[in-house]
Amino acid sequence: MQFVLNAQKRETQGSSASRRLRRSGKTPAIIYGAGQAPEVIELDHNQLYLAMRKKAFHSSLLTIEMEGKKEQVLLRDYQMHPHRSQVLHVDFQRIDADKKLHQKVPLHFINQSIAPGVKLEGGQISHIITELEISCLPHDLPEFIEVDLQGLSVGASLHVSELSLPKGVAALTHGIDQTVVTCTAKRGGE
Repeated sequence: MQFVLNAQKRETQGSSASRRLRRSGKTPAIIYGAGQAPEVIELDHNQLYLAMRKKAFHSSLLTIEMEGKKEQVLLRDYQMHPHRSQVLHVDFQRIDADKKLHQKVPLHFINQSIAPGVKLEGGQISHIITELEISCLPHDLPEFIEVDLQGLSVGASLHVSELSLPKGVAALTHGIDQTVVTCTAKRGGE
């Protein structure tokens, strides 16, 4: 999924300038990385908020269009208002097409209801992790990683090493083969 955000350079900085920006329907943001100087920008709040409601926005390459030029970035951090549906500030990181990046990507679990452990043995699925940290080149970045639970029986578990990752993508396990999902028997009397 392609996300394109229109931005303008921000002239003023500071907390009072940011408050004025938010009152006018804009969101302050910053773009940094790739060996370039940080750039302070402003984005249309409604466009940004609607894009952020999509799950893919948080793990995809984004395009920021500013003054006729386009830049590829990743969403690195954002702050939300504690009570209102308002984005207070956003941090983007520039992408260097030749360097591998580290990103957390959501896991999508499929065939949960037809897994033998659930359908035949009456077990239940427990999701241990719901996102996976990966390393890849920017053009190989997947929107999500699919986890097929079709062969999972009671007492079995699926580990990171057993996932089928897209070409060019490597899981960052830090030396631990972490459990992704388990199928356990339901407890209790008859």
